Amino acid sequence: MSAQAGLLASFDYLDGAVDAVKALRKSGFRRIIAYSPLPEHHLEEALGYDQSPVRVFALVGGLTGAATGFAFTTWTSMDWPLVTGGKPIVSIPAYFIIAFELAVLFGAMATVIGVFINAKLPRLRPPVVYDPGFSGGRFGIHVSAPADRIEEARRILSGSGPAELTEEPAPSHG
Repeated sequence: MSAQAGLLASFDYLDGAVDAVKALRKSGFRRIIAYSPLPEHHLEEALGYDQSPVRVFALVGGLTGAATGFAFTTWTSMDWPLVTGGKPIVSIPAYFIIAFELAVLFGAMATVIGVFINAKLPRLRPPVVYDPGFSGGRFGIHVSAPADRIEEARRILSGSGPAELTEEPAPSHG
């Protein structure tokens, strides 16, 4: 495994950052981190992000909650049968309320868990590479690459017109 190196480019304008990410991805660089002072869908598209996988967590949690609600109420009725007004022991329409409530509860909990997993939270160690200017209006691109390809990455980033370009360590995670 070759040693990793990193470059941090700081851009005053979004267009330069998006162009840099597109050029880096076109050249085969995949370990790219974008920093932005605000959520920016152009950067997400350039980085190749698809739809969030958190929605799957919500769906699985909701379905699990509904199934748990029906199973719990059915089991309770079968374990302690109480015939009321000649109605059946297992009365599915009445169980929809419990199933709905547990679907919402499990779906919400699964969504929160999905957000934490996909955002890699909590971060117990601060990011290795960061510039406070990224919170104040600048856009940043950090690319990690093998040491033998770092000059190619430097050339690509320089071609996109960064305000600042510095060599930084490659993050150990991320």
